[in-house]
Amino acid sequence: MRVGILALQGDVAEHARIIRSCGADTQEVRTPDELHRVDALIMPGGESTTIGMLMLRYGLDEAIRDRAQEGLPILGTCAGAILLARQASGGRPLLLELMDIAVARNAYGRQRESFETELSIPEVSASPIRVAFIRAPIIEKIGAGVQVLAEHDGCPVLVRQDCLLAATFHPEILDQSALHRYFIAMGGRSMAA
Repeated sequence: MRVGILALQGDVAEHARIIRSCGADTQEVRTPDELHRVDALIMPGGESTTIGMLMLRYGLDEAIRDRAQEGLPILGTCAGAILLARQASGGRPLLLELMDIAVARNAYGRQRESFETELSIPEVSASPIRVAFIRAPIIEKIGAGVQVLAEHDGCPVLVRQDCLLAATFHPEILDQSALHRYFIAMGGRSMAA
């Protein structure tokens, strides 16, 4: 299995390192052609407005929408989760509008309000996983087809809709592989279908 990592800005190397430690191949994705060579895609954290502008410049917005419609598994972390959303407040990044969620950008506060915590995600891991929230969005609304996999202080922080997975936190910074393993398994099931 080859997992693509949207390599326009953000935590590309961190996600690639964890994916490789899970036994999958990685491919940096900067063009629609590179996107067509992967079996799954990670949209990393970074700055959602910048990533959105670059996706538009390189034609990746439509290419990602098309591949998602074909069933490509996509994991969006932090900024990636914002870009997957149907609606976002707190700025005007390009939205792919693939997931039936509404998010508030930077809702956890500024950089100095960033924090680490442990999350219980039974579907992903038998034991809690440690994650980082860095200028993280909050998922304010979810549609009927969206499954909440984890919450923090009563807010959804990990949601799934079909082959799409959105995390408002960073699992890659603290070398936690459970979420990446879960995502790879999603991709494996998608390839088998």
